[in-house]
Amino acid sequence: MSIVNIDVTLRDGGYRNGFNFPLDYALRHAALSVEAGFDWVEIAYRKGSLLPIPNIGLTGRGDDEFIAAVAREIGPDRVAMILHPKNITEHDLPAMYAAGARLVRIILPAEGYGPGLEYIRQAKETGYTVGVNFARISQWSGRGIVEVATAATDAGAEFVYLADSNGSLSPVDTTDLTTLTKSVTGGPVGLHAHNNLGLALSNAISAVAAGATWMDSSIQGMGKGPGNLIAEQWLAHLDRTGTAATPLHLGHALELAELLLATVPEGTPSLPLPDLVLGRYDLPVEHRKDVVGGSHHDGIATARILATVR
Repeated sequence: MSIVNIDVTLRDGGYRNGFNFPLDYALRHAALSVEAGFDWVEIAYRKGSLLPIPNIGLTGRGDDEFIAAVAREIGPDRVAMILHPKNITEHDLPAMYAAGARLVRIILPAEGYGPGLEYIRQAKETGYTVGVNFARISQWSGRGIVEVATAATDAGAEFVYLADSNGSLSPVDTTDLTTLTKSVTGGPVGLHAHNNLGLALSNAISAVAAGATWMDSSIQGMGKGPGNLIAEQWLAHLDRTGTAATPLHLGHALELAELLLATVPEGTPSLPLPDLVLGRYDLPVEHRKDVVGGSHHDGIATARILATVR
């Protein structure tokens, strides 16, 4: 079984720094990512995240000029984008393709996913490799997964990603969800893990054991909240087991990690206390403002968080 790897640092890591990666860094990052063996580099959201972010930076906008610059650096066949259907129009997918993007992931909600299906069809007609992300999968019902996965596949989605946005899944949960999704679609399934409970690597291994063949990770785990599956650990694991779709070069991944830490202060790994609690109680990151009071590291804040979610 070969694993297709997507580097999501520039996109998901943007939650740490307002998506304000310097262009020169983004280009160097993408080049080293490909040299490390990533099949795709997901470089940006198209026109923002789920909720508006003031003064959102380069990798939160995904402008055509940025896509074109990365495509010149690493070739279009490595350039991936992701988007929320509510943020785009019918003009965006053709424009992104013309600029140099070749893979697009469309984020579908459990309800009200109809507009996303139309964009899946348009993306297929345009020529993209097309996948879907089921965000906050820990809160989906089994029936919902069956319904939306069937509809997305019928519309032309080539793979389905289970996104543990809240970082709440266990290895057993991940196994069950992967097995269910694969049985419904008959096609490739991927995992986008968050590390709120320190289980991202265990969940990734469990997903692959259950048949997942696509995997997201980020350098130093840089991503929303406590971050994602740590790419360096994941690539080292794949290198030992020989299960990557593309030859891996761990040295380039380590070089990239050093570059990130030297260039982007927000790339330093961290586990903020509220995010651990959000993971425990399966709450999305938007709830941080409701459950945090005072310092993230003192006992008073902890008590307030627990009192709120109990």
